[in-house]
Amino acid sequence: MKTPLILASASPRRSEILRLADIPFEVVVSSADESHPTGIAPEEIPAAIACKKAQIVAELHANRTILAADTVVILDGSIYEKPTDEASAYRMLATLSGKTHTVVTGVCIYHDENFHVFSERSEVSFRELTEEEIKYYVSRYKPMDKAGSYAVQEWIGAVGIHSIKGDYFNIVGLPVQRVYLELKKLGIL
Repeated sequence: MKTPLILASASPRRSEILRLADIPFEVVVSSADESHPTGIAPEEIPAAIACKKAQIVAELHANRTILAADTVVILDGSIYEKPTDEASAYRMLATLSGKTHTVVTGVCIYHDENFHVFSERSEVSFRELTEEEIKYYVSRYKPMDKAGSYAVQEWIGAVGIHSIKGDYFNIVGLPVQRVYLELKKLGIL
């Protein structure tokens, strides 16, 4: 790769995943509106938002390769976004407790004036969490910047997640194996 790709995300988790895969990058945070578009299925929303992020950064860096992503948690057709406060984080985790939900990450790679878009799905099953466990997690880990109010790589993942079906890194926020393969297919790596 002649020049590092641009990661259009402020997420420290996405940066960490790219470093783990030895993919050179620099961060340019997109100012895209991340509100959910109406009239499309919940599973399609992350890819649509990722493309908005990539498009805004591409307006300033059209000759560069840009990687953008967005992750949502879906349960029974409802999207669980980032919580607005500790009370909403508690409510989300209480709702996810004892159930299996879907984590969808939409990825958009802008390269040679084209948008290459895909989504990855993973299933996460929580055991029944106690009220005390949820309160402990929310107060200690402050999951305000995490879709669904949790991070799989934190305490709650270690003690509360019963099983995972699919890509672990997708749940963290970036399906890096698929990203790596797509970058290779495009001749970027």
